[in-house]
Amino acid sequence: MVQLYNLHPFGSQQVVPIKQEPALFCCGRDALLVACAAAGCRVEAFAVGDQELCEPLGSFNTLGRVLRMAYSEAGDYLVTIEEKNNATFLRAYMNWRCMSTENTRVCVRMVGHKIEESYNESSKVQMSIMEMPLSDPPLCISCCPVNGDLLVGCKNKLVMFCLKYLVLNQDLTVLDFELSLILHIDNITPTEVAFCAGYIAVTTELDVLILKLESVQKSSDNTELYVNQIRAAEKLVDEGIKDEVPSAFSSQLETDDFVICQRPMELLGEESRLCGILVTLESVALAKEDTECFQVRYLLFRRFTPDLSSFVFSAEEAKLHSLQLLPMYQTGSFMTANENTTAKKELLSVFCFFSLPHIGYLYTIGNLIELLSTYQYSEKSQQAVLTPQFLHVITSNSLQCFTVRCSAAAAREEDPYIDTTMKACPPVSLDICALRMQLFIGLKTICHFSNHIILLTKADSEDITGRRKPSRRVLSRKADSVKLKSPPESEPGWNLYIVNTISTIQLYKEMVEYSKTYENVGTESCIHLLSEAHLLVRAALMDPSLMESEEREKLLAAFRESCAQLGDCYSRFDIKDYHLALPYYKMSGLSITEVLKRIDSLVEGGTQKYEKGFIFYLNHSLYEDLNEELSKESAAKVLQIFHLAEPNHLPHVLCSPFMKNVCPGMAMEILQEVEMIMPSVLLTLTKAAMALKMGDLKAYKNELDCYTEMRLACGFIGEPRLLRQQREGRIVPTELAIHLKETQPGFLVASMLALHENNKIELEEADSYFKMLCGKNEDTTPQLLVDFWEALLVAGPEREILPELLFKLTSQYIWRLSRKQLPDSKPLKTTEDLINSCNHYGLIFPWVTFMMSLGPACDKNPEDLSKVQSLLCGPSVDVASVLPFLELLSEDSNDGLSVHVLCTTRAGEYEKSIDKLLEKCPEALIPYAQHELKDENRALWWNRLLPELCKRTRYAGDDYSILLSSLKETLSIVAMELELRDFLNVLPDDGTAAFFLPHLLQCSKRKTVT
Repeated sequence: MVQLYNLHPFGSQQVVPIKQEPALFCCGRDALLVACAAAGCRVEAFAVGDQELCEPLGSFNTLGRVLRMAYSEAGDYLVTIEEKNNATFLRAYMNWRCMSTENTRVCVRMVGHKIEESYNESSKVQMSIMEMPLSDPPLCISCCPVNGDLLVGCKNKLVMFCLKYLVLNQDLTVLDFELSLILHIDNITPTEVAFCAGYIAVTTELDVLILKLESVQKSSDNTELYVNQIRAAEKLVDEGIKDEVPSAFSSQLETDDFVICQRPMELLGEESRLCGILVTLESVALAKEDTECFQVRYLLFRRFTPDLSSFVFSAEEAKLHSLQLLPMYQTGSFMTANENTTAKKELLSVFCFFSLPHIGYLYTIGNLIELLSTYQYSEKSQQAVLTPQFLHVITSNSLQCFTVRCSAAAAREEDPYIDTTMKACPPVSLDICALRMQLFIGLKTICHFSNHIILLTKADSEDITGRRKPSRRVLSRKADSVKLKSPPESEPGWNLYIVNTISTIQLYKEMVEYSKTYENVGTESCIHLLSEAHLLVRAALMDPSLMESEEREKLLAAFRESCAQLGDCYSRFDIKDYHLALPYYKMSGLSITEVLKRIDSLVEGGTQKYEKGFIFYLNHSLYEDLNEELSKESAAKVLQIFHLAEPNHLPHVLCSPFMKNVCPGMAMEILQEVEMIMPSVLLTLTKAAMALKMGDLKAYKNELDCYTEMRLACGFIGEPRLLRQQREGRIVPTELAIHLKETQPGFLVASMLALHENNKIELEEADSYFKMLCGKNEDTTPQLLVDFWEALLVAGPEREILPELLFKLTSQYIWRLSRKQLPDSKPLKTTEDLINSCNHYGLIFPWVTFMMSLGPACDKNPEDLSKVQSLLCGPSVDVASVLPFLELLSEDSNDGLSVHVLCTTRAGEYEKSIDKLLEKCPEALIPYAQHELKDENRALWWNRLLPELCKRTRYAGDDYSILLSSLKETLSIVAMELELRDFLNVLPDDGTAAFFLPHLLQCSKRKTVT
């Protein structure tokens, strides 16, 4: 559907001062090139810019009558198809601007010819005409707007020439072409071709085929073998298809009485291979190391049948026209390499347009191949040109301007955050609109560049007299805005006009002003116009040549203003897409305070209610981590809005950092009103926070007494910001959390545990939170954080964080023991509590308890010692992660020794543990062995423990009696375990027989009893 508005995209116009009737013309940069019809072998150049007059630049002769012409901004050259003596030629005119001077030299050369010798210093001021011979007559041409390469359409094939820059010396660089690639397409007579960055579009009378050339790895064999492989592969893919689907480019079968047309078809992407058209590549470039090899990918095929239902025009007129490929670039990707080379731009999207007499089609053919828009014309079209902002269409009597969706599609390619809560853009499916239908007489041809539209009019003889009667004010917004030059009385029936489009900012302002007429009567039309204005500015900002300048700053300001206006619409109107208020307001850069003022200014008499879009925006914005605080008045306004619109969201609103300055008394009154209707734990917690903010501790206590601690802790899950808020990327505790730390630390830990278990806070975030709450730096761990870790371990953490949690606790216990540092607060749980409630804490082994009974009690934090011992006695700790921390803990005391021996034992190093106990605490050796040396480790009694004890008892020392007692106990156990022969073998050879005899008898008696 096409929306029709009466806007004024066209401004002033100029008449090109050309004396001979123009046949063809093209334009680019700052020049208009016109091929004359009368002589047929002359091209005139005119300067086109912001000046009011169109000044001649010069002229030059061509070698033949110009049939087609195209200009390439990359390389600044003109390419023509010319006819002479019933033969057609392809020629390129380079350095043509020097023809503005008199007596300029002209050089004619063949493509690929060595030019080093023929060029000298005087070549800077000579025009070069390059002949490009072809085996078949050229039918159509297209220049790549990105790199200046040339594509030529011939019967059954397309020929590609690559533009080359030849540096002859430091001061002289010349252009040359190299025949690069031939695409053979069966049964095709192209009427138009378009070429852009490897994308190729070709049309016949009623068929469109779009391909893409893709680079492939270079073959190690010669070029001819590569071509044959490509052809063979293509034939295999299409084998059998040609028989099923008639050739798309086969001519229509005609008889004297009727026309046979093929069935219409549209194939996108890989499906377009099913069109039955065989495309084969022939690489004809000279073999070099940097020569690219290509393969062809099918993108789109479409076949039409002529619409003869109206019988307004004949079948011969029902043909495709105005084929065009439009590139769009990454925003700000423009970089000028040097004065002799093209600008480097990063391609973002490519669009393809083609048209039938009464309908036009716009496709995106980049990463996504999709039909964007169709354009229904009110009358038969002659020609159309596509720009990033508009589609300009000419009919026989009017110039029509339509909007396009190129910027909407390209924006989504460029920015993945569009269509989220972060950013928005009007949809690609938005109805197109006709901005203007400007009357002209006898329009024939149109061309466009920058902000200029060039029009050729040729009126019929009967219209010439009638056209002279009225004033020649063809375009006029105001009576004196357009100054037209009256032609002489002998004026022929043609004119060449340059119509200047108005600036983007000016048209944007007009569209915004126009939208105000629909504010109260046509919501959809208002949003539609504002969306069009937004896309207009967005397209202008995507121009890669728009560098940092005053114009860019104006466009950015207009862009932000358009976002704010769209945000206003989606906030004020009760519409389906109300959620778009949020991203548009974000893109506008407005603060919440500024948005509140805008909305209040739009509310007439204070009677209009706040719609869902505005409430949606406020709801999400109040969760943002932005450095903004509402004033007391604005906070009160927000509070009243939610009290009326969504009272159940009041706890969330009051917890936002934006509402820091809200009056707690006013909030308390409103919360009490809401509680009478819909009481909840969350509402009670919010009231307690407000009472605390007021300093009313009695009211605070009364609120918390309404529910048990368990229910209150679960209540924080509904709004974690009651306990912690995020400011400038950091999590900080609230006033309520600070008060709970002092008065109810257990309740605070339980509440944070509930938040963690419900994925409201991560473990690392909780670590930082408790450190900040307790005023500790990142290197210091407060006891409240240790309490949280212990509570989390008791609750049964997820398997993924269990090793990390055990490591944190074990390392913290050991660190404090090594520093002999007491906790900064009383631990919430004792070791006994943890053992009884958590299976990760094990019962402390008897030999550890025995060791602790031997020395003085640990006067520095006995709880940390018993907790780390319990963890090491449990089943879960990974000892390997703890070993590096053992270096901090001394083995000189039984406290540290017990931890070291526990770790080495858990690591399976029993012999090392035995050695430690023999050296430091021999009293605990037998209790240790009795507990640890079992099953597969039982052999250590006689293989390790017995030899060591025998060895050490030979020398009298302080521990002699202890060692001797341990030896006797060991002999008793070994005698009960081994056979008599084996027992004799493990006894020392030099031992006293009387000492060992009782144990031998014990072993012998055990044998007899058995």
